[in-house]
Amino acid sequence: MFLWLIVIALCVFADQLTKYIAVMFLRPVDTVPIIKDVLHLTYVENPGAAFGMLKDNRWIFMIISVVAIAAMLVYLVRRTSTSKLEGFAISLIVSGGIGNMIDRVFLEYVVDFVDFRLINFAVFNVADSFICIGAGLLILHVILLTVEESKAEKARKAALAADADGDENDDDTLQ
Repeated sequence: MFLWLIVIALCVFADQLTKYIAVMFLRPVDTVPIIKDVLHLTYVENPGAAFGMLKDNRWIFMIISVVAIAAMLVYLVRRTSTSKLEGFAISLIVSGGIGNMIDRVFLEYVVDFVDFRLINFAVFNVADSFICIGAGLLILHVILLTVEESKAEKARKAALAADADGDENDDDTLQ
């Protein structure tokens, strides 16, 4: 559990540091191309949720975010058999949620700055990346868990079938 709290703290720090740097250096210049027409650093103040949705319902989104973050933290603390992949995934999601929540509470908007223009994607930030990567890892965890359970079920059925065959052979030798 302590490991996950450290991961969360480090990720929130990284998110807030990158946003601070974006405010200090990108706000005055608006955008800086890293790879022209592919990747830019562009300062954006996002008053809504992901991709600017719910911008007029900030408090509703904040309440939902707080409940989701709290639920994941409780799950992480109370679950005794959390795998490393599951714990890391949840830690990334929680840290991303906390990082963006800090912006919403103190600034009333989220600072976004990663502008991937190659596919005309929305401008995002490090916290958004943590949330997406964490969600992807959580999906991978569920897939791996499902495969593992499927293999265990097949092994159990094979063992039961072998026992049944063994019982039939024992009956034949007794006669």
